[in-house]
Amino acid sequence: MDIPTTINTIEYFLKFLGGIAGIGSLVFAIYQIIRAQSQPTGLETGSANKLLKTPYLIVASVLFCGLAWVLWKPLPIQLSWVWELVLLVIGAVLFFPGLLLYLWGMQTLGANFNASSGFGVRLRQNHQLITSGHFAYIRHPMYLSVILACWGGLLMYLTWTMLAFAIMMLGLVRRAHREEAALQIEFGGAWEDYCRRVPGWIPRL
Repeated sequence: MDIPTTINTIEYFLKFLGGIAGIGSLVFAIYQIIRAQSQPTGLETGSANKLLKTPYLIVASVLFCGLAWVLWKPLPIQLSWVWELVLLVIGAVLFFPGLLLYLWGMQTLGANFNASSGFGVRLRQNHQLITSGHFAYIRHPMYLSVILACWGGLLMYLTWTMLAFAIMMLGLVRRAHREEAALQIEFGGAWEDYCRRVPGWIPRL
C-alpha cells in the first residue's frame, strides 16, 4: 500500500470516528439542555427569560443543525498529501480531546449544567459553584474545549460548516463574560476568591 493510499485510509477512519463523536456529543448536549428546562429557575440576567425557553432552544438547535447540513461543502483548498496529513493530525489532537473535556465538564457540572447565551444567563435554583474537575484549573474549560474542538474539526474536515462553527464559537468569550457577571451576583465573595485562585482560560503552570 503506497503512502497516499495509507493516508486516505487513516483520514477516512479519523473523519468517520470524528463524525460519530461530534454528532453524538451535540445530540447529548442538546438533550441535556432541553432536560435542564424542567429544573427550577434561579437568577436570570439579560434576555434569558425570553431567549432560553424550550421552544426557542429547539428552534435554535434545528437551525444550527440545518446550517451544518447546508454548509457541509469542502473549502476550495488544494493541499499536498503531506499537508493533508499534518492538518489531519493537528486537527485530531484538538478535536477528540476537546470533545472529551466538554463531556467531562458536563458530567462535573451535573444538575448545574444549563443553557446560556451571549444575551442572557440562567442559573438554576440552588445553583452551586463548581470548582472541581478541570474547573479547578481554568474557569471556562467547557467553552475552551468547544473552541478547540471546532478549530480541530476545521483542520480535519476543511468544510464551510466547520469554518463557520470555528468563527462562531469565538463568541463564547462574550458568553463567558455574561456568565461571570451572573456568578458574581449569585456567589459574591466565593466567586471573587475563585477568580483570584483560578485563571479564566489558560491554566497556570
